[in-house]
Amino acid sequence: MPYLSLFTDQIDATRQVVGREFRLDELVGIYPLAETAETGPYLTICDQQLAGSLPWDESLPPVLLPRPLTYSSENLLALVFMHLGNWEKAYEYSQHDRSVADALDLTNRLQQGVPVPLPTRPVNGVGTFGLYQGWHNRAVVLHYGYLDEDVASDALEEAYQMAIRHSPDPTHRAFTSKHFATYLLDSGQLDEASRVLSTALENPQTPETARVDLLAVQYAVWLQQLTVPYDPALLDRTKAALWTVLQTYETEGRTLQTGLLLVDAAQVANFQNSFAEALGYINRAIGIFREEEAVELLANAQYRKGVLLYTWAQHGSPQFYRPAMEAYQEALKVFTQENAPAVFAEIQHHLGVIYSEVPDEAKKKSIWAAVSSSSFQQALTYFTKEQFPYEYATICNHYANALTKYPPAARSDNYAKAITYYREALRIRTAETYPYERALTILNYLEAGWYVGEDDPGLQRSLLNDLIRKAQEVETLVSDEPLLRQAQTQLDRLQLVSLD
Repeated sequence: MPYLSLFTDQIDATRQVVGREFRLDELVGIYPLAETAETGPYLTICDQQLAGSLPWDESLPPVLLPRPLTYSSENLLALVFMHLGNWEKAYEYSQHDRSVADALDLTNRLQQGVPVPLPTRPVNGVGTFGLYQGWHNRAVVLHYGYLDEDVASDALEEAYQMAIRHSPDPTHRAFTSKHFATYLLDSGQLDEASRVLSTALENPQTPETARVDLLAVQYAVWLQQLTVPYDPALLDRTKAALWTVLQTYETEGRTLQTGLLLVDAAQVANFQNSFAEALGYINRAIGIFREEEAVELLANAQYRKGVLLYTWAQHGSPQFYRPAMEAYQEALKVFTQENAPAVFAEIQHHLGVIYSEVPDEAKKKSIWAAVSSSSFQQALTYFTKEQFPYEYATICNHYANALTKYPPAARSDNYAKAITYYREALRIRTAETYPYERALTILNYLEAGWYVGEDDPGLQRSLLNDLIRKAQEVETLVSDEPLLRQAQTQLDRLQLVSLD
């Protein structure tokens, strides 16, 4: 199958142009204009005009070419070599047309991550493709480009909104909407991202080919909106959308994007406690990334596999702790403390939990405890209370849980130390901000409180009173019956002690 397809009303002439370059015809397929491309990038030549397909597959940055673009052999070969990644040849042929040269140079700069000049705000050409192209390319540079100048904070959203407003047809409107929604997703504006996507998806004129790529961003928005306890309807909707996109991308041969979708599919299946299904997805993704030699994507998939196996182990299958540990350690070969401190810290957080839980003979438990504690401390070095309060509270809660599982320490009380970390978590997990997480931490705190070795009667009474208050608080935080029953059981026990 050729890498690039040319659909033309001048078959013989197009073959002659392609034949100028040695063996270029082995990479380019030439077909009658009446045929249509099934997958992959393509160019069309019709009535002395040249046009290219929109890069929905993200094989190139989403830069728009000028339209109409006059056909010439130089313009054709410039675009062919751009798609083939031969930028030297692309520049050579594009020098005959300034508009083509500018678009190719912008595409190359964005792809290589080198500084790029910001296109000016379009001011003329109302109702023309050039006005739309100018706003779209300005938005793309602001979104994806490496700029060497300061720009107003609202310039990017303005550019995308103006491009959508002046888009010439539903296909181009959907194309710009996809990238605007991607920006909104990445910046955490999930409701606004959904609004942009819904507008495009609900438009009956939006072509089916565009709908799949819009749906690819929509499911990612829904995935970000999933929080504990997971909404079953949102989970099902996310999974259905993801599956639709996955099937399309596999058919179209979008290999790396298929791998990324499989990673997300594994995460959704993990949320649904479908662990075997999730493991199948993540192993397929690992195979794709290994074959494509996508080192960072492979490391990320190993990290996700670690999360999956750890969760599976937590649900009554402790035999998966060790393979989870191995997957995390594979990921750490790429995500080091120096080049990826956030990912490194998150992996250390998870390893801290695993080291505290991994089954082993009793005499090795103290070694595992020391390694576990060290991992938690490394995680807390990055996820500080001031900069990452939510993550800090989560790690403190898990560290406290781990402390209750460590072998007894010779010079300190693990349970007293656990109480300290539970209290740290509760300072962040307030009733107003994180009621569900606060309830979970309180239940852990109540359980640990029974084992604190406190000799001072005054401190004992103070701890008991605090435990009673916390047990009573749970019913104000959640309506989950199992959690309420646990809290009531603890409260009954504590009130009996209080009467003694």
